[in-house]
Amino acid sequence: LESLAAARRGADPSGERMAHLGGPTVVDLADRYMREHARVKKKPTSANSDERNFRLHVLPCLGRRKVADITRADIANLHVAMSETPTQANRVLALVSKTFNLAEMWGWRPDGTNPCRHIQRYREESRERFLSEHELARLARVLRQVEYERSESPAAIAAIRLLIYTGCRRGEILKLRWSEVDFENACLRLADSKTGRKTLPLNTAALGVLRGIERLAGNPFVIVGAKPGRHLTVLQRPWARIRERAGLDDVRLHDLRHSFASFGAEAGLSLPTLGRLLGHTQTVTTQRYAHLADEPVRDATELIGARIEAVMEL
Repeated sequence: LESLAAARRGADPSGERMAHLGGPTVVDLADRYMREHARVKKKPTSANSDERNFRLHVLPCLGRRKVADITRADIANLHVAMSETPTQANRVLALVSKTFNLAEMWGWRPDGTNPCRHIQRYREESRERFLSEHELARLARVLRQVEYERSESPAAIAAIRLLIYTGCRRGEILKLRWSEVDFENACLRLADSKTGRKTLPLNTAALGVLRGIERLAGNPFVIVGAKPGRHLTVLQRPWARIRERAGLDDVRLHDLRHSFASFGAEAGLSLPTLGRLLGHTQTVTTQRYAHLADEPVRDATELIGARIEAVMEL
């Protein structure tokens, strides 16, 4: 009762309790980070990812420790403990670094004492898997087979086809609403995405898939889920079954986006054009396809060289 009364007078009982016990813990810091930063300033998927990383990696190791007592050695030990998953380890390090920057701003640590400073990130091996023409043909055959057999849901099959034909991110397709599909101008007008609001052109194949999807009354989503009015949320399980039948066990859903880009690059599209199709906001993101974009140039120089050589041998 006294604490509630103090709260009404503007006091902060939890803060006083933390001060009495020697200051806030990493659990307190994570809670405030989620409440005042992640849930307010980040997209729900990113905030959920942060919460998961706290729960699985940071709090089991550091949760009960005082924020003021955390040292660089503590963070280094956490990072090393995750060395077998370097990408995940780097994401956790970035999260902890941001959290301790906020701790300084909130007065929970002195300025310039972020314990993540000078900890080297692990080298991340880029994984870029592109489907060849033969692999894509196999995948297409399996999609037709499961559609004929009705062994997979029409929504899952349509979602995979749209990923193939548009190069969109999985979330952009699964959360796509009919109000965002502009058939007249052949484009998607996405109200929100990883890079914000954007417009993406649609090719004839993608339009054909969209026109073949049945609209359900009361459901605003293109790729419908099992629950009324909701979109499909789980595509990994049907994808795992489909890719196994196609002999593509190492292909992720995101690799369909890479494959869309690789076909464009090999067809001679410029990197700026490709970046616009993919909805990239940074040119450096599209640069990963630069080596593929060189292929048409190599083919062109071979064609010219062969023609010149033929003339010179006359």
